[in-house]
Amino acid sequence: MKEILLPELAESVVEGEILKWLVEEGDTIALEQPLCEVMTDKVTVELPSPAAGILHRRMAQEGEVVAVHAVIALIDEGGEATVTPSHTQAIQDSGENPTTIDAGLPPQAQEEREQIAQEEDDQGGSIVEAGHMKGGADDDSSSLFKAFASDEQVKVQGLGNRSGSGAPGSSTAGTGTLNREPAPAARADGRVLAVPAARQLAREKNIDLAQVQGSGPNGRIRVQDVVEHGQGGGEQAAAPQSAVPAQAQAPQTQSAPSQPAAKVAGGMPVAPVQYRTPKGYEHLEDRVPLRGMRRAISNQMQASHLYTVRTLTVDEVNLTKLVDFRGRVKGEAAAAGVKLSYLPFIFKAVTAALKKYPSLNTSFDEASGEIVQKRYYHMGMAVATDAGLTVPVLKDVNQKSIFELAREVVDLAGRAQNGKLAADELAGSTFSITNIGSIGALFSFPIINVPDAAILGIHSIVKRPIVDENDNIVVAHMMYLSLSFDHRLVDGAEAARFCREVIRLLENPDRLMLEAM
Repeated sequence: MKEILLPELAESVVEGEILKWLVEEGDTIALEQPLCEVMTDKVTVELPSPAAGILHRRMAQEGEVVAVHAVIALIDEGGEATVTPSHTQAIQDSGENPTTIDAGLPPQAQEEREQIAQEEDDQGGSIVEAGHMKGGADDDSSSLFKAFASDEQVKVQGLGNRSGSGAPGSSTAGTGTLNREPAPAARADGRVLAVPAARQLAREKNIDLAQVQGSGPNGRIRVQDVVEHGQGGGEQAAAPQSAVPAQAQAPQTQSAPSQPAAKVAGGMPVAPVQYRTPKGYEHLEDRVPLRGMRRAISNQMQASHLYTVRTLTVDEVNLTKLVDFRGRVKGEAAAAGVKLSYLPFIFKAVTAALKKYPSLNTSFDEASGEIVQKRYYHMGMAVATDAGLTVPVLKDVNQKSIFELAREVVDLAGRAQNGKLAADELAGSTFSITNIGSIGALFSFPIINVPDAAILGIHSIVKRPIVDENDNIVVAHMMYLSLSFDHRLVDGAEAARFCREVIRLLENPDRLMLEAM
């Protein structure tokens, strides 16, 4: 029996969602035949079978988020000793020696099992956890699934009111959730329970694991726990527990994969909102699981809300000269096979402005507490698709011509609509632009595409009367700009100057062509 593991589909990807199984249990499978569709960071790929045989059992269900290197299926290749599904589950979840479970496995497989067993013994339990691969360098705190798709929660009763003044047994006591295990993360022999990547990160940051509150099973410490402790979040997260009596704490339970972990805000736990259907209207509601693209978008939006201090500046630009310029070169572009929109000009103006105001081309490394200053310019371009919003990235915009960018805009937008983008085409943006004007909105408050420092919303180009420099009322092609930026990284004055620079270049296409080269 061959175990099919979820492979590393892209760099830094630690888990994926099983969107759809393409074969049924008992089906005969050929080598490289697609087994299932897997989504990671808004990219859907078909997972080919690494072996031929019969699909014995599907170990992951549709809609389930599984870790890289986790077992998702068993294939009977024929001729090998078989392992029942209960054996595989025991391998992952128990502390038994795999050699006693897998006596029928080939020597190479038994050797691998023994190595896993030794590592698990050193850890005090199973190494494979949601969001963490065995022995993996799982220290990428920007991973959205790790930050928001964690499904370990602890039910806590008697939390009292939101102000924290409620006492157990009072009329304000209620039920909430905490994403922290109240029990200390230690074994009977006194050794702290932690995943390998968390131990390595703790050594690098000189953090005593005994002082870190673990959020994993049995209080096991994860990478995110070490990161939060290093940022001072460990004490904050642990504080509310002192107000909760031990007898009020229930055992840890597993929630649905789409259920976000409870967060701690202002010193008090914040439970996920539970929706209640109005009485008598149950038959007028339909429930659809939060899955696939919608779940990825939800995680990204929640990350932006929790990990940015977002504010907004709005301005307007007179595009009359740019409209005329585009009209003059549109025929030349069409002859070259290029569909020329206004986006390439805006990308060039933004890039030139970022060179003058580099704080808007940065990111904040939450784990290290460092501002990452970038000398490359990758533009994220928000694209609305039937499945939801996605943000393909145009790389090295400063090195490409207007026509080259125009071709790439059309190509990326088309493949985004058809779900044909690769994982690396959706990652690495340094700044993002969202074209709300294509739908017709007056102006908006765009949500920052983390980990970018800012996003620029561009809107409808409309003819409006304005007063020119000679005090004459004239008709101009006007467009609103709305810049959302992370106030931790960008000051309001610099954001306003950045917008003025973008406006200056767009209002003077000749200057744009010179400065954007």
